[in-house]
Parts: sequence; C-alpha cells; structure tokens
Amino acid sequence: MGRITTRRPIVRVRGPNSTSRPDTLVVEEPLEIRVGASPLAVTMRTPGHDVELAHGFLLTEGVITSGDDVASARYCDGVDDNGLNTYNVLDITLTEGIPPPQPGVERNFYTTSSCGVCGKASLDAVRLATVHSPAEDTTTVHVDVLATLPDRLRQSQKVFDSTGGLHAAALFDQYGQLLALREDIGRHNAVDKVVGWAIAQHRIPCRGSILMVSGRASFELAQKAAMAGIPILAAVSAPSSLAVDLADETGLTLVGFLRGQNMNLYTHTHRVVQG
Repeated sequence: MGRITTRRPIVRVRGPNSTSRPDTLVVEEPLEIRVGASPLAVTMRTPGHDVELAHGFLLTEGVITSGDDVASARYCDGVDDNGLNTYNVLDITLTEGIPPPQPGVERNFYTTSSCGVCGKASLDAVRLATVHSPAEDTTTVHVDVLATLPDRLRQSQKVFDSTGGLHAAALFDQYGQLLALREDIGRHNAVDKVVGWAIAQHRIPCRGSILMVSGRASFELAQKAAMAGIPILAAVSAPSSLAVDLADETGLTLVGFLRGQNMNLYTHTHRVVQG
C-alpha cells in the first residue's frame, strides 16, 4: 500500500488485560495544489490518486469543466530531510486559453481533511454555478438498488479494513453497478478523487450515476456532485440544511440515512422509484 498506511506501536487495553503490539494507521499528509506554479490550496489527504484529486478539485471549484482544460500535471519541489521527493506538491498546467482560477477560489492556504469549505477565502465563492447541472437528468433508481449501496461501498473499502480510519466515496450506475471507489481521510478528497476518475474516463457530466458517501452529506459534497453533473447523492448519515437547500436549487436528488431499506428522501424525490 506504500504510503497509504503506516505502522505504529500501541498498548492495546481490553478490560484488565493489555498487550504491546503494532497497529496499522492511515497516512495523513498535506498536498499542495498549484496552478501554473501559483499555490492554490493545501489539503490534508491520504496519498494516492493525487492527480485525480487535483482534477476533481479543480472541476468542482469551477476552474475547469473537463479534462481537456488540463495540459499537464506534475509533482515538483517538496523534498524530505534525505532530499527525496515527498510527492506532496502537484502543479497543474491549464490548456492554453483556459483562464486561471479566480481570486474567490483561493483558500487560506490550508484546509483540513474533514472540511474543505471552512478554509475558503470568501463564503460568497461557495455557491458556484455549474455548467453540468443535474436538473435535466431524467435518471431514476429503484429503492431496492439504493438499499444495496451501503454494503457494496463497505465491502469495497480495502484500506478501511486494515485501518478503520477512512471515508469512502463511490460512483454507481442506476442499476447498482460500481463504477469507481476511492478512499481518503477527508470525505471531500474522496469525492474529488472519484470525480477525477470520471474526468479521466471522459464521463463528465456524470449522467445516470449515483454518488454514495460513507459519512454525512455536507454542503460541499452536494456542491461537488452538482458541479460534476451527478443527479443523485446518497449518504449513510445525515445531510446538513445547506446541503438540502443546494440540492433543491440545483436539481440534485439527496438521500440521507441510507441504511438498508430505510432512507430519507430530501429533494427531487421523483428520481427514486418505489413499489
């Protein structure tokens, strides 16, 4: 798994008994995303699929609209004490004619792994207009298909099995077939990686797809789904009020508390077929 996981010594206490043993932890490291050599954001992430992460981030922030807008992506700078590349700085070169990020997209140079929105320089920049609106997507999904997605998500979380410390995001088609799954210590990073996969596969906008996430449905995840043209966002936990508002505005179907046959349908419920 490379730098995705690491081992640390622990003392494991189970009632009156304790043992010393190594434990597997998920790695958390910063990734600095640059555009045209200019720093844009730093996010704490689990290493791996970094180019997907950067591409997904740029699309969901409105900097690009497809993979054709990116000319190249390369690691640069960032060396450790031994002079080896840390692979924690990624520079994106936009295709000629694609404008650089607007100042409102810039972050306060750091976002945590739990929340990408909280570091935005201006909250006015949060509500981004998407060119891939899900509003006109006529995709429907049966409740029986939705009911299977949490287990399918969990069964495909390979790194979670060894660490217990990762969020997951996955794209499914309307019939429940898994298209792509990514894990990351940050839920928004996991979604960006999935969107980055879709960009590489020329699947933007993501018509006919369902984005399933392992945690709650935050405003930012709803925004990312809408920006990628995903018509349905499902989460095993609760949505926030802002996520519901944004989903309603953009035509996104939002499903929360999806656990087996039980679920709450918050917006654009016509896409979920019952009976």
